[in-house]
Amino acid sequence: MSEVTDSPVDWVAEHTRRYLESGGEDGHEWHPGVPTLLLTTTGRKSGVKRRTALIYGRDNTDYVIVASNGGTRVHPAWYLNLDADPEVELQVLDAVIPATAHTATGPERERLWALMRQIWPSYDSYQTKTDREIPVVVLTPNAAGSP
Repeated sequence: MSEVTDSPVDWVAEHTRRYLESGGEDGHEWHPGVPTLLLTTTGRKSGVKRRTALIYGRDNTDYVIVASNGGTRVHPAWYLNLDADPEVELQVLDAVIPATAHTATGPERERLWALMRQIWPSYDSYQTKTDREIPVVVLTPNAAGSP
């Protein structure tokens, strides 16, 4: 893969560095019971590969992430990038997985929102801070499969 630019947010970049250096041993579990993965998207304007660490859940073989941006009024840049190009790469522990993203809607979104708020209850408070519906994103591993 071409060179990747990590999150400009210092603590996220540090988390990502530790995750990469340890094959996920340091960083996969961000808080007790709160797993994280590394998501790489392609910049919708720049074409640059961009990576960030995100909380995730599992739905069978799929990975689920939330574009909360802490409840701000705008979607995070990574979400805008994958909305423009849904072909992404994720790293879970030391496994690097190509995947295709889609935004969950309707009953699928409601079911997955409930799953994700069990992992990170703060998602509910984030939703109260914004008028936008916070997207729930499903990452489906490509033919190579997932761990």
